[in-house]
Amino acid sequence: MVIAGGGTAGHVFPALALARRLRAAGAEVAFAGTQRGPEARLAPAEGFGFTAIEARPVPRRPSADAVRAPLVAAHAVRACRPLVERADVVVGMGGYVSVPPVLAAFAARRPVVLHEQNAVAGLANRLCARWARRIGLSFAEAAATLPRRARAVVTGNPVREEIVAVRERRAELAETAREALGLEAARRTVVVFGGSQGARRIDEAAAGAARLLGGRGDLQFLVLTGEAHRGLVEEADGAGGRLLLRALPFLDRMELAYAAADLVVARAGASSIAEITVCGLPAILVPYPYATAGHQEANARALERAGAAAVLRDVELTPRVLGTRIAALLEDPATLARMAGRAAAWGKPDAAARVAELVEEAAW
Repeated sequence: MVIAGGGTAGHVFPALALARRLRAAGAEVAFAGTQRGPEARLAPAEGFGFTAIEARPVPRRPSADAVRAPLVAAHAVRACRPLVERADVVVGMGGYVSVPPVLAAFAARRPVVLHEQNAVAGLANRLCARWARRIGLSFAEAAATLPRRARAVVTGNPVREEIVAVRERRAELAETAREALGLEAARRTVVVFGGSQGARRIDEAAAGAARLLGGRGDLQFLVLTGEAHRGLVEEADGAGGRLLLRALPFLDRMELAYAAADLVVARAGASSIAEITVCGLPAILVPYPYATAGHQEANARALERAGAAAVLRDVELTPRVLGTRIAALLEDPATLARMAGRAAAWGKPDAAARVAELVEEAAW
């Protein structure tokens, strides 16, 4: 099996979860991605073969790059042919990185399976859908944005096994989190993150909310800031309040944060949503306003309709609004519990197995 995708951690982690599942079933799995993306490091570290390809985003405006794009794409497709010709199935995980291997698979008459993470299908998957035997969806809403003949089925978004384990091992992992992260058992925990690189708007609002809620000795904030924004959150920690504030640039073991959380504040990326719901956590989602085709807002609204999350638009995000929302939810245990239950019902801990089934069916 060849898995094509990457460029961001949000694309790579689901691909790795799927790859582990396929390997456990006896498949030989190789990755195709860019040398610049995290897949170049993460896939080999997991013991998977990796082939670097020269994939580039499709320019959306007239430019010299737009003129060269067809030649660059053709070269990338030719470079992928030897890899896909050895494959039984090629899996496209979305994003521009997946397009050359999928086109090469079509040319080599190899079956293609796609996976769409978001509630609005991305350009790559819309283009490649015509060649796919099956398409796995994280959101049912995405089907309306694909070609009519696309053979799509809701599978969920593959999540790492250590995240899936949080529901069953929450008490044990929460204790480890308290020891490793300096959290306190008697306080309720709000986990805030904006993705692997952080999100300045969310970090600023979280720092301000921590100041406004500084008198709350029953609360603690764990803010994953990204390296660039750690200082602005740590400044709020020096305000001398009773609220406990922990700021980390990055956390390798996200399962610890989820296990400790009573409430999550996050962007609405597909992988974040998959992890939050698999863990059965209530959330305040702040969609990134410049996401392509508004897909983060579409993701967040799907969770809101399911009763699993509250949505706060980026334009509305201020320290006072965020602090008020956090306090209101934590002071309403019935609503918080209902959101947690709806999140757990929406989440699909078996998503990796579901997508693997589509891949295995295509191989036959």
